[in-house]
Amino acid sequence: MKVKNMTSAKGNKIANQFIIDDNNGNTFFQSYNSIICKVNFDEIVLDKTYWNYSVTTSKYLNKFLCMTTKEVKEKIKSGLYKLADLNTGVSSEPIPSLNENTWRS
Repeated sequence: MKVKNMTSAKGNKIANQFIIDDNNGNTFFQSYNSIICKVNFDEIVLDKTYWNYSVTTSKYLNKFLCMTTKEVKEKIKSGLYKLADLNTGVSSEPIPSLNENTWRS
């Protein structure tokens, strides 16, 4: 497993924003203590609670996926991206849900 900080346009490490590569062909985006996105050979899965949790999470998820929030929402709606619970039993400190910031189709 390999974990690295995301980096800014100037090459600086971005605190609390991580890219994780496991030994099974999966790449994860983690923001603080929550897994936000899982990418593998044939699918992209977003955490159903935290994928659009805050401005900061959205900013770095968009950077990770190389697209806008609008494009991500369209891919979810079309079924190209899946929503699932990526954090049950994973995050040691769950972040409380902010329903007003969580987009649902």
